[in-house]
Formats: sequence, C-alpha cells, structure tokens
Amino acid sequence: MSVLTPTEQPDAVPSGEEPPDTGERHRLTAVTGLAALSLDAMASVAYGPEAIVLVLAAAGAGGLGCTMPVTLAIAGLLAVLVASYRQVIAAFPDGGGSYAVAKRHLGPRTSLVAAASLVLDYVLNVAVAVTAGVAALTSAFPALYDDRLWLCLAVLALITGVNLRGIVESARAFIVPTVVFVGSIFVLIVVGLFRSHPVSTVTAAGHASVLADNASTVGALLLLKAFASGCAALTGVEAIANAVPSFRVPRVRRAQHAEVALGAVLGLMLIGLSVLIGRFHLQPVEGVTVLAQLADASLGHNWAFYVIQFATMILLALSANTSFGGLPVLMKLLARDNYAPHVFALKADRQVHRHGVLALAAVSAALLVFSGGDTNTLVPLFAIGVFVGFTIAQVGMVKHWLLERRRGLRGKVLLNGFGALLTGVAAVVVTASKFADGAWLIVIALPALVAAFEAVHRAYGRIGERLGLGRVPEAPRRERSLVVVPVSSVSRLTSEALTAAVSLGDEVRAVTVCHADPEDRARTHAFERSWAEWDPGVELVRLACERRGLGRPIAAYVREAAAAAPGTRVTVLIPETEPERLWQRLLQNQRGAVVAHAVRRETDAVICRLRFRLS
Repeated sequence: MSVLTPTEQPDAVPSGEEPPDTGERHRLTAVTGLAALSLDAMASVAYGPEAIVLVLAAAGAGGLGCTMPVTLAIAGLLAVLVASYRQVIAAFPDGGGSYAVAKRHLGPRTSLVAAASLVLDYVLNVAVAVTAGVAALTSAFPALYDDRLWLCLAVLALITGVNLRGIVESARAFIVPTVVFVGSIFVLIVVGLFRSHPVSTVTAAGHASVLADNASTVGALLLLKAFASGCAALTGVEAIANAVPSFRVPRVRRAQHAEVALGAVLGLMLIGLSVLIGRFHLQPVEGVTVLAQLADASLGHNWAFYVIQFATMILLALSANTSFGGLPVLMKLLARDNYAPHVFALKADRQVHRHGVLALAAVSAALLVFSGGDTNTLVPLFAIGVFVGFTIAQVGMVKHWLLERRRGLRGKVLLNGFGALLTGVAAVVVTASKFADGAWLIVIALPALVAAFEAVHRAYGRIGERLGLGRVPEAPRRERSLVVVPVSSVSRLTSEALTAAVSLGDEVRAVTVCHADPEDRARTHAFERSWAEWDPGVELVRLACERRGLGRPIAAYVREAAAAAPGTRVTVLIPETEPERLWQRLLQNQRGAVVAHAVRRETDAVICRLRFRLS
C-alpha cells in the first residue's frame, strides 16, 4: 500500500459533495507520462545506431563488427542513467533534474550551467526533431522538398497547439503514434531474429557505400568516438525527472515507473537493432538510413516497410513534445528562484505553463526560419548539452549520497560516480570531434545563457531591495490626493470619468491639450463653451502646446502639480472605451495609451485607466 507524503494527501470531502478540482485530472499517469515525455528518447533509435555505424565504418567491415560491444556499453550507460534519475526523482520531487541537483549540492553557478544546457537541449530538440520528421516526409515525397520550411512551421504549430490544451491532452494525442512506432520496431527485431539473411536489399541498391576504402585499425579512440556518437540515443532520458510535478499523485512513484519503462524499452530496441546489424552484415550507404535498411532486410520491401518509415517520420516530428513537457517546468523553477522572468511561473487552466510553451515555440520557430528547415549545423550541439546535464546530475548525486552518511550507500556513490565518468568522457569526446562542425557554438551559448540568468537574478535583487521584500513596511498613511483627468469632449465617457475621479480624490482637475493652428483653436473654443454649459463642478485646465503632441504636455503638467503641492498623491485617470467587438479596437485612436506611456515614463504619478464598456 502506498503512503502519500503530506503535500500529496487529498483533502477530505464531505459526503454528498463533489470534490474540488485540484487539477490532478490534468496531470500524467505513468503511461501518459511515457507518451508525453519519452518521444525524444524513443525516436533516438532512428539515429543512435546509425551514428555508431557511421563512425565504425571508417575502419571498414572489421570496424562494423564492434557495433554490438559499443551498443552494449551504451545500454549499460543507459541503465546507469535510469537508475540515477530514478534516485533524482525521489530526492527532488519538485522536478528540475540536473538543475535541482546542482542547486542543492554544487552551488548556484553550476546549477545555472545545468539549466542552460537543458534549455539548449530542449530548444535544439524541437528544431532537430521537427526537421528530421519533415526530412523523412520529403524523402518519400520529393515534390514537397521546396516547401519543407512551411511544413516544419506547420508541424511546430500543431504540437504547440496541442500542448496549450494541456500536457495530458498532448500525451493522449501521442499515445497511438508511440505505440505504433515501438510496436513496429519490436516486430522488426523479432522477425529479423528468425531470418538468417536479408529478405530484401532493394532500399540500399544503387546507393554508394560509406565504408572507408583504406580501412584503419579499430583503436580505442575510434571506439570511444563511436560510443560518444551513439550516446545521442540517450537524449531525452532526463525529461521525466525534469517534469515530476506534471505527474498525478503519488508523483514520485508514477515518475519512477515511467523512467524505468523508458529505459527498458529503449535498451531493448537499441540492443535488438544492433543484433540485426551484425546478423545481416549491414553496411551504411549514402541517402538511406540504417533503420530503413533493417526494415527492408527483416520485413521486405512491402507495406510493412512503409509502415515503419511513416511511423518513424511521425514520431521524429512529434518527439519535440518532450521539450514542451520539460522546458516549461524548468523555466517555472528558474522563475521561482528569480533567474527567469516571473511570468514563466504562472500556470493557466489544465496545468499549462503557457508562457513557457509559447516561448519555446517562438525560439524554435526562429531557429527553423534561420536554418531554412535544415538544422544540420545545430545537431552537434544537441548531444553536448545533454551530456553536460547528465554529468552535473551524476556528480551532484554523488555528493548527495556522501552527505547522507548512512550505511549501504557505497553502491549508489559508485553507480553515480561511474556514470559521471562515462558521461563526462562522452561530453569531451563529442565536443572535440564535432568542434569544427559547429560545436564551438556551445562555448558561446552556454556562458551567454548563464550570464542572462544571472542578470535577471541581479535585476530581481535590486527590485526586491527597493520594494523592501522580507522587511516589515511602515504603516499606511492617508495623503491628500489630486486626480487629473485628460478630456477632449463632453460625453457620457467624460461624465463617467469625472464621477470616478471625484470618488477617488480630494481634488479633481480636467485637462485638455490645445494646439496653435486655427482648426484646433476653433475646436477648443467649442469644447470650452460646451463645458461651461454643462458645468460639472470640475475645473477645466487648458494646456497650450506649440508642437503636435498629447502625452508630453499632460506629463509636464502632472510634474508641475506634484512639485507645487509636496505630499500630495497625484493620480492620472485616463478614460477609454471598451469596444463591443474585438476588431473594433482597430477603430480606436490610442490616445489613452499615448498619455499613459508618457506619464509612466516621465512622472511618478499613479495611472488609472477607466474602461467604459460600449456593449
């Protein structure tokens, strides 16, 4: 029987009454969490084994024989990471993954490096996933190649729209594609294990092999490089630990179950595909993916082959959803710690961190437009950010267990220490091998993000100091008040504004701006006559202005009024109409916005914008 923590105990509900909506129904179960947060990791089997094969191809056919040992090493690292992140989930149930671990045990600067690496990973994952999915589509239908950018933006808009509906809705929408893809891969593996030779090689026919003509020996450096490249298949393993608050109660147990299921499914797929690569003596060729060759060899060039290709295409495109599940939660934690704008901590209906979702979509769209739908130059950064986060999390967990000072923790310390060593080596190797291909950008991007986080933190520190946060303020006191109301005509709106003004202040003054040209002078005289006939009991102040302007004359008058009466609280009440229809906003002259901007920029007066509804 599970035991809920105090923060997870459900409220008691009187008999006969419906329980209050706590938002739990908009959170994830273990199954929906696997669908929402593991698409990145699941889809990585489409390029992880291929990355290994392409590196080993430099050593010729002999090098390809090392595919299985390298894959087993990666599967071992996967097991270490899953075990580690299972511990992270239990130790840090508020989410945040490597950021939360580093914040507690490695200091704020290291935690910001972890956060920056995660942000880079999430943004690049969206761009790479969408373009990879669209690339698979344009490979099947070459006529769409010229429209790939618009297709990428359409897919991004679709995923964004689904996530704005809520993470549960996105999980439900992506369960079917996930099941079809995983099921197809396992069918491919099982059928292939019963074949002694490829049933078809049509896909690779006519394509040039990428095996090296002058095969080199299989040295430790080559194996290390193949290991580091194949570790791209581990991207997304940390996403569940980052988004623990998105799960239903009991959150920790559900998130741990999802993490273990992800590791088991991903590990079996990687090992199974590696076995088939060796069984069929597969050689990488230009223009055809390794997964496509395996599907052709195992199932034949028939409808089953196309099912796998389309399932791969769809899951690659949808694997961007992992970022939409993880980044908003990370940004919420950063905002809570004053390292990101506080707007990212706001939560809309259906447990949606809407601003985080929209920010991720906007930055990803900019990347897609900048790259023209081809993000190959950004791919080297993809794995580096992941391994930086992995390494920081592992080191932090080592310190976590050392501080526990309990018996029986030596195994956990060794587990996390070994994982930190492996992921750290992988990060160094990937960075060194891909440095000239664009990985140098990480040297700029990571410090820049960390500097941005620290700048936001300093800004919030200054704001908190000015506001006296954490200190008991002085008691409120009553001050004499002056309300200034900008007017331009006698109308019901003017009457409503003055009624509100006399209710707010001790003294009310209506001000109108007049200009020197004859037409404006005639209009001003007509307005003054109407005011005198109406006689609302409020003084009308005429502000002469030689230059065309509205905001500055009123701001200057407010400054003079405040200087003439020290200790008086000045309020500027700006009357505006609220249209009945949204499109009717285009018909407004925006005078209120102009005045509010000028007064806010040039004075310390209180600004009150009175909305008069026309409906």
